[in-house]
Amino acid sequence: MQFPDDIRKGLKRRYNNNHRKWLGAVGDCQPTEDSGWPLEIPLAIPTEKQALQRIEDVRGWVAVWRSWSGAGSVLWSERRWRKLGTQSLPDRLLLRSPAEVAQWIGETERWQRARQRYLELVAIWPRLVNRLCRYFDLLADYDEENYRRLIAMISWIERHSDSNLYPRQLPVPGLDSKWLEQRKGVVADLLDVIRDQPSSGADFYQRCGLRTLPQLIRLRILDHNLRARVGGLAELSTPIEQLAKLDLPAANVFIIENLQTGLAFEDLPASVVIMQLGYGVDILGRLPWIARAQSIYWGDIDTHGFAILNRARGYLPQLQSLLMDETTLFQHKELWVEEREQHPAKTLPLLSAPEQRLYRAIKNGLWGDNIRLEQERIAWEFAWKKVQQAV
Repeated sequence: MQFPDDIRKGLKRRYNNNHRKWLGAVGDCQPTEDSGWPLEIPLAIPTEKQALQRIEDVRGWVAVWRSWSGAGSVLWSERRWRKLGTQSLPDRLLLRSPAEVAQWIGETERWQRARQRYLELVAIWPRLVNRLCRYFDLLADYDEENYRRLIAMISWIERHSDSNLYPRQLPVPGLDSKWLEQRKGVVADLLDVIRDQPSSGADFYQRCGLRTLPQLIRLRILDHNLRARVGGLAELSTPIEQLAKLDLPAANVFIIENLQTGLAFEDLPASVVIMQLGYGVDILGRLPWIARAQSIYWGDIDTHGFAILNRARGYLPQLQSLLMDETTLFQHKELWVEEREQHPAKTLPLLSAPEQRLYRAIKNGLWGDNIRLEQERIAWEFAWKKVQQAV
């Protein structure tokens, strides 16, 4: 026998698994031959033998459904039993739409808001009919101000596909950079569908026809003669296009992931240090003066550190690694921490043989799960001697 609480639990699971698909149903989800609606849920009528064994439970079950007044309809059936006679019993619960399921589990407000907004957006942009389903939570939970701003943002970019403006210049009320940064994915995705164009490898700004924000590279110049070439400046944060035009005859270029590690560098002959590129090491191939220098990468000893090194070698084939070897790893075993999520690649083709062995050992958990030695944990006196030796 299924009581209302049992039905509610089952409907909650069904709703959680299907509400996105239901959102995209045609029209107002009225029953059609192949829509899956109405939804019929058996209430599990007992046999006469079961009823005789639990007569009070059966009476309570019947009473609950007779007094029940929630969403949907209860269909009743007669049973002609030999000992208990003819009984009218609750047979099935009939639900005609997802709205009734939502009412059962207390999701009426969210469902109605999501459904109303879905229909509104599809009326404006019919191509969104299938894509919007994945954004159920956005449609259900955005406050009205953010929802209207999202529509205004998409509408404006759709009409001005090649504005070459910075987001700050867009005439969308209330738009700010933080708001847009948090929603770049959904804006670009919906625009791709509206324009009926597949997503490309282009970044958000290119896909939306907006002006790309300058990519600032932070570097320090560690040699007096080199500093003289840039007006005596020791530290620069400059767009990549400007940095590429510098005539900077550095003999040594250090690429350092951790900012404070790079800031701790003291003067070194004919040397510069570039900091915090992360996976953005692609820019190294756009700086002609680096190709003429000895280039050295120092990152964390973990899978992502080696993945960045591998990526950088695609632009600087002669790039050397520093303090990213097995000896350094085991000299600092007490400083190991855990890498949250490892890089997915099994091998990295541009690593040297020792680097490849170390990468695989870490990847395969040879010395423990997800081990990691962060570069900033290495004692500075030890690390600085290694840097000086490299020069």
